[in-house]
Amino acid sequence: MSAPDTTHPADRRNPNVPEVVVMGIGLALPGVATPSDLLGPLPGLGGFDPATGLTGRELRNKDRASRLSLRAAEFALHDAGLTDADGVFTGTADATAVVVSTNLGNADYVCNATDTIAKDGVRGLSPLGLPQTSSNAIAGWVAIRYGLRGPNVTVCNGATSGLDALAWARNLIVAGRAERAVVVGVEPANDVTKRLLGEQSADVAVAVVLEPAHVADSRGARPRATIAGYARTRDYAEAMASAGVRDENSVGLWLVNEADASSCQMLAATPRIDLETQLGPLSGALGVLQCAAAVARLETDATRNVLATAGGPRHDAAAALLLTP
Repeated sequence: MSAPDTTHPADRRNPNVPEVVVMGIGLALPGVATPSDLLGPLPGLGGFDPATGLTGRELRNKDRASRLSLRAAEFALHDAGLTDADGVFTGTADATAVVVSTNLGNADYVCNATDTIAKDGVRGLSPLGLPQTSSNAIAGWVAIRYGLRGPNVTVCNGATSGLDALAWARNLIVAGRAERAVVVGVEPANDVTKRLLGEQSADVAVAVVLEPAHVADSRGARPRATIAGYARTRDYAEAMASAGVRDENSVGLWLVNEADASSCQMLAATPRIDLETQLGPLSGALGVLQCAAAVARLETDATRNVLATAGGPRHDAAAALLLTP
């Protein structure tokens, strides 16, 4: 087995490694208005309305996942103080990355294209629809909308995909490849995803903006949380320890899939929230949505860390992300 993939809190002691912080959050999730809604019983009413929120000239000829992502990114960049009154990006476009996590995002367009080829041949394909079959279409549309010319990546990594995307974005910043990153987790609800999952998925996009703490400080912006540690290993216990979880008292909330964590004896007394129990299957959006919920918790209780985990014994790996005030 390969060595664990870790981002350990110890690397923050190196003055050459920047501390990476969460600066903005954007949600495109029906019935959820703010990240704090994720911490308790969902309101069920209000929040993002797809019927009105996914319309507009800039959203034409795009798959549903891309439209959801563009809205979430819009809200996140505004929340981070990186757009002006006209929605124009005000940061350094050449140094801003886009990292998207999705496992089924544009599967509907891919399936439609293959059905068309089988029936009518390649001449039956629409030139407007074909670009949507690219595995990186969603990240591409977010970059095009805001003129972002930094690294552009899509992570399709199963249950751990959202947490992995956050770690990849952090690594791009630490390595100096990007000054900041827009991380999007998205999964649309449609007939294709329902057939693949066996049940209707949540119709969701969530975006977070990451940047080094010193960059946020230079523009007078307030960090919302710090990414303190990450690991993707063979099981929960190893991932949690490698991410920096030392004892029960260090974690005030555990964002977890209860079915996957049932065999883990660590943090047995720690309060838990299972977002998929509340919202349904989240797939590639899970880890990024956990990050948004973690930030909401840290803003109300800054005394202890928040742990997010995904994957586990039913999957090929387990991932853990530790966030601190």
